[in-house]
Amino acid sequence: MSYSYFKLIHLLAVMIFLGNLITGLFWMRLAIKTKDLKTICFTIKSIIKLDNYFTIPGVVIITTAGIFAGVYGHFPLLHTGWILWSIILLSLSGIVFGFIVAPLQKKIYHLTLNKEATNDFDWTTFYKLCVAWDVWGLIALILPLVAFVMMTLKIPQ
Repeated sequence: MSYSYFKLIHLLAVMIFLGNLITGLFWMRLAIKTKDLKTICFTIKSIIKLDNYFTIPGVVIITTAGIFAGVYGHFPLLHTGWILWSIILLSLSGIVFGFIVAPLQKKIYHLTLNKEATNDFDWTTFYKLCVAWDVWGLIALILPLVAFVMMTLKIPQ
């Protein structure tokens, strides 16, 4: 395979990865607005499942195809600013996701699991978890978005 094919695979994986992150935040916002615990539980369970199908494999494909594209394109990976900083930002995003966002998703899921009545539900804890998930999820999204801009504009040199 050549540089162009690895770059294509890399870009396709980036599109799927970022799209999954963005739509996850969007669908969860819509689910929370319903205040229907079954809908919220289904949504967070679906987000967790989609992370397993798209986010985690996406990181592997983005990284692998990006490294191969860099090697075949004759870019010194750790001495090219836009590549190095993009790797750092994607890694930080992965750390935020793995250590903060994913555990929050599981807590939200378990809190809403098998809950029918909203009158005895702990909405205070739920909203605290959701705000934390929103903030850390946004951080986990912004970091790779900045990397995307850096890779596209090739900054810094």
